Amino acid sequence: MDPAQSDNLSFSDAFRGAGPGGRGALILSSWFGSGLFPVASGTFGTLTAIPLVLISGLGTAWAVSILIAVTGVGIWAAGRTEDLLRKEDPSEVVIDEVAGLSVTMFLLPLSWQSIALGFFLFRFFDVAKPWPVHPLEKLKGGWGIVMDDLMAGVYAHVLLRAVLFLIM
Repeated sequence: MDPAQSDNLSFSDAFRGAGPGGRGALILSSWFGSGLFPVASGTFGTLTAIPLVLISGLGTAWAVSILIAVTGVGIWAAGRTEDLLRKEDPSEVVIDEVAGLSVTMFLLPLSWQSIALGFFLFRFFDVAKPWPVHPLEKLKGGWGIVMDDLMAGVYAHVLLRAVLFLIM
């Protein structure tokens, strides 16, 4: 086993050993456990963000509040989880996908078609990481975990807005 990996903690071990703040960070960063899905945790985390996207459709104040809250909490929780698990950008952290999909769908008309297309566009840009998505990933702690997904969300938002403009 690699010496750096031997220091890593499992999610359950970190949860057991953490205090209330650490447990809160683990719960939030894994988006209430959805990041513990054994495969494609980022995709699953993005799917579990859809209810929050629907709430943001209640109006501008909701959309702005949700985006600010999930981004701020995400940066804190992702950084804290990285420290607790002792590994960089842990796959269990999916609150960044929640923030990214929130940016993707920000103030756009919501329908099952727009949400589905937004989901696929966001996942594409999150995986492809075009410039400057990839360099943002290099930021330290929670900033790097969340900011690259926000930028992927911006790319997805612009493209989705253009598609919706053309077909509506």
